[in-house]
Amino acid sequence: MSSSKHRYRITVTPIEADGLQCSGRCTIEFEQRSPRNWMHELEDAQRQRRLSCNEAAGAVVATGLLEALAVAARDDAHPLAVLQPELDGLIAKLQALRQAR
Repeated sequence: MSSSKHRYRITVTPIEADGLQCSGRCTIEFEQRSPRNWMHELEDAQRQRRLSCNEAAGAVVATGLLEALAVAARDDAHPLAVLQPELDGLIAKLQALRQAR
């Protein structure tokens, strides 16, 4: 991911039973860089109409996050290194799902 030209801010905010956002300090937010354009990938996934909008968004974002973890896990000293084969396999399956027409 040396040519990470896209930056994304991922925000996770729980929604209360009444549909409102939680109050207080309950949001998780972090930044992720990627060489790929997730917005174009999401648009493409939605055009295929194989997944719901939420599933398509989840698959695109999950793939991008897993790819970043897989890059880090290639270092044998990294704590995630033991997951490298599983990460690569899952990423390949997600990409194949999105590429199937």
